[in-house]
Amino acid sequence: MTTLLKSATIIDASSPYHKQQKDILIENGIIKKIDNIISPEENTTIIELDNLHVSTGWFDTSVSFGEPGYEERETIINGLNVAGKSGFTAVAINPNTYPIVDNKSAVEFIINKAHNAVTNIYPIGALTQKSEGIEMAELYDMQQSGAIAFGDYNKPISNDNLLKVALLYAQNFEGLVMSFPKNKSIAGEGIANEGVNATRLGLKGIPALAEEIQLSRDLFLLEYTGGKLHIPTISTKKSVELIRQAKAKGLDVSCSVAVHNVVLNDEELFGFDANTKVTPPLRTKEDTDALLAGIKDGTIDIITSDHNPIDVEYKKVEFAIAKNGTIGLETAFTALNTILDTETIVKCLSENPKNRFGLEYNSIQEDQKAELSLFTPNGDYTFEEANVLSTSKNSIFFGKQLKGKVYGSINNNQIILA
Repeated sequence: MTTLLKSATIIDASSPYHKQQKDILIENGIIKKIDNIISPEENTTIIELDNLHVSTGWFDTSVSFGEPGYEERETIINGLNVAGKSGFTAVAINPNTYPIVDNKSAVEFIINKAHNAVTNIYPIGALTQKSEGIEMAELYDMQQSGAIAFGDYNKPISNDNLLKVALLYAQNFEGLVMSFPKNKSIAGEGIANEGVNATRLGLKGIPALAEEIQLSRDLFLLEYTGGKLHIPTISTKKSVELIRQAKAKGLDVSCSVAVHNVVLNDEELFGFDANTKVTPPLRTKEDTDALLAGIKDGTIDIITSDHNPIDVEYKKVEFAIAKNGTIGLETAFTALNTILDTETIVKCLSENPKNRFGLEYNSIQEDQKAELSLFTPNGDYTFEEANVLSTSKNSIFFGKQLKGKVYGSINNNQIILA
């Protein structure tokens, strides 16, 4: 297959063509030529789009699809189709399925289901058996079968010694351990950020302390054991500072933030919309400002959509009993584009997560694999249900003014356009 991208602005700091507008010729999945003007030969697919921008393909480090066990929320095939049209050439799949992905067979099932897709899939294995936080899962076997990291999705490891042993054991095979920062006893039965807005609305609060005390413990353990630790979806000002201090000490730690936690704050709760009920909860404007600053100074390495489809019967209910989670693949770039510059977005969606999770980074240069995200940073629109590609419709961004447009992606010698 031969494809020609016309007048594409290249966003790739590692490429000699960074910020330049070029034609890009792709043959059989490889970038064959980059030049000012390339004349197409016969049987060439020409892609010419308004204000086309191209970056190295985006990688989302926290995506849930449901399959196996919750196919009504999202199947793997449809989920990968959504991801590809949303600009993602790779996704890491959380183990919150039924059964839980805690063994090599479960890892291999997911990888085989995604065969020949445009978007690559990388399973995250559960850190503990059945994600129950009691016994460590088969980490090495899962890695040998294709798992790229280990963590219990949105579930903290309460047993201090279990996390200590996991960090020590994973060093034998360069494994990346993930620990969700939430102290369950302090969080209690809270459903929203503890603060003025939760009090006004009569909602039980989750203190920022619940995240910060758990994160402090994780960092102390990492300092003791060594190893590699990733903290998914931090949400508070103090958490940013704790990560900053840990990196200054030289600890091998990274962290991510969910798009909605940096773009939105707990003012959204006043509509009692169950789509705003997420884990971790939306925090204060002070917290979102600190998260934004953390992204800009490099303290926060990765931004994730934290895509979590929930079927309608668990969202069209009273706020207090609704399930937590929002879809986010479709809005990841356009929501971030309202608060961040294009280069920073691309770095946090592509280079940083790929480097941390051990994926190959294909720079936009001749003779490199064509793994590309296609988009434009220009144009405003209101996100509505008609824009949703996912099977589930639980988006936190309904009715929000977003900016830009994702055209699709190119990967594995295939093109998918939205």
